[in-house]
Amino acid sequence: MKIKEKDLTNKDIYGTDNTSVQLIEQQYPKTTDEFKRLQKLQYEVFCEKQMDYGPSNISVGTDLATEADVKLSLTGLWFRMNDKIQRIKNLLMNNQKINNEPLEDSFLDVSNYGIMATIVKNGKWGK
Repeated sequence: MKIKEKDLTNKDIYGTDNTSVQLIEQQYPKTTDEFKRLQKLQYEVFCEKQMDYGPSNISVGTDLATEADVKLSLTGLWFRMNDKIQRIKNLLMNNQKINNEPLEDSFLDVSNYGIMATIVKNGKWGK
């Protein structure tokens, strides 16, 4: 049986019933496609780094069982984010030439660290 276009639901077309997602994807298809592409890239980089480092680099060798362990991990993530933000600030404010990694990589790293911090805060890191 062939499905007619009028029989398709929003979830069939957009992958979600969320109206804001549907509207923004319709109005800004290139922006939303790029957003999704970058999220996929971030996830792939995250997985590659986890293969290299394992979860203990973020949990600072703890099992994140106590509030103090979580705070230590979040503080470490804050330092990493701050390093990247200071690099971005320095490059943009001082019109410095980029020598090593592209500026985009620093933006994506800050975003990934924010996601990792949220995972730690939600008690799901390393599980």
